[in-house]
Amino acid sequence: MTIDRAAVASLVARPALQRLLAVLDGGGETTWIVGGAVRDVLIGRPVSDVDCATTATPEETMRRAGEAGFRVVPTGIDHGTVTVIVEGTPFEVTSLREDVETDGRRAKVAFGRDFAADARRRDFTMNALYADRTGQVHDFVGGLADLAARHVRFIGDPGQRIAEDYLRILRFFRFHAAYGSGDIDAAGFTAAVRARAGLDLLSHERLRTEIAKLLGAARALETCRIMIDAGLLQRIFAGVTHDMRLARLIAWEAACGRRPDPVLRLAALGTDIPEDAARLRDRLRLSNAETRRIHAFAALVERLNGTAGSWSLRDLRALALSFAPEIVAAAFAASAPQADIDARGRNFLAAVARGEAIAPVFPLSGEEVVAAGVPKGPRVGAVLAAARERWLDEDCPADAAALKRILQQAVAAGRAG
Repeated sequence: MTIDRAAVASLVARPALQRLLAVLDGGGETTWIVGGAVRDVLIGRPVSDVDCATTATPEETMRRAGEAGFRVVPTGIDHGTVTVIVEGTPFEVTSLREDVETDGRRAKVAFGRDFAADARRRDFTMNALYADRTGQVHDFVGGLADLAARHVRFIGDPGQRIAEDYLRILRFFRFHAAYGSGDIDAAGFTAAVRARAGLDLLSHERLRTEIAKLLGAARALETCRIMIDAGLLQRIFAGVTHDMRLARLIAWEAACGRRPDPVLRLAALGTDIPEDAARLRDRLRLSNAETRRIHAFAALVERLNGTAGSWSLRDLRALALSFAPEIVAAAFAASAPQADIDARGRNFLAAVARGEAIAPVFPLSGEEVVAAGVPKGPRVGAVLAAARERWLDEDCPADAAALKRILQQAVAAGRAG
């Protein structure tokens, strides 16, 4: 792989990083940049977080950083990691280490001074690249060649790497989706399938993080299909998977120029009915907001799948009163691509996809119904619902005169009924 030395030099030259390295690198200790920052800068991707590996012990790292006036947070000190904050920028600094004992979820480590040994304990070759203070790149495990080929490959024996941390099963597929090109690594795939029972030992939070990143990756669809064929996603979700629905949603995002939405992609992939949202919430520790979006998507998909006939702009506006407009547009794209929608309705969905459509907001309230002479009680809700239907029929007017007339008609109809 041809190394873009100017790009690496630009990374190393970041002022906050230079200050950090000036403090940690030297005086008998060596500190290099490691992992994702080096990988991404070499292939021209934006670099956000920068991690460092150092021969210094965590205690020495904290001492030096503290004396330099940097804020230090012992985020993972048992495993040799501290976070050093320089000029508002956090850097994870980890002492060189080797795994002494592992159980598939956590490891006991011993600190060392050998960068090659540190590289051999990492997960994938492309993640075990280092850059020193001069911008020189160090590769102990063939990561440069694999990065050039976009080949996600475990370091050493894939089964052993996975047995050290079963989360590496998901990381393997996630990195293939984000960085891979061509076929998935056969040895890694075989090892991942053999070790699939280890997924049951992982925390729901760790599963959620990896699934979200995988679903947002460039090759999410084909990677999910590989995982479905191997029975892995069904095991994680404890339920259904719908790759074709996911395919339609991803195609819609691309056609509309929308950024990948991992939550909607999860809803398309992993639900049949609204109750599936609760299952995914429990399996992946989803937030309440995420669960509500998935529930709404599944509810609408279920409704669309059970409805025949055409859809008008009025129908879509009615749906948008109950579901967020983006949920409406995504559900139609994912589950009913051949739906009979009139021209105004299609224009509405297209505007939603572009972020231009405003959700219709029914402007009348129960207080106004009571003020119109309807006694408090169940009749208020009935009159309000009738007024909403009339408002939709009349193309959602906003002027006061039209709203007053619609309310009066609904009240009169309620009395007659």
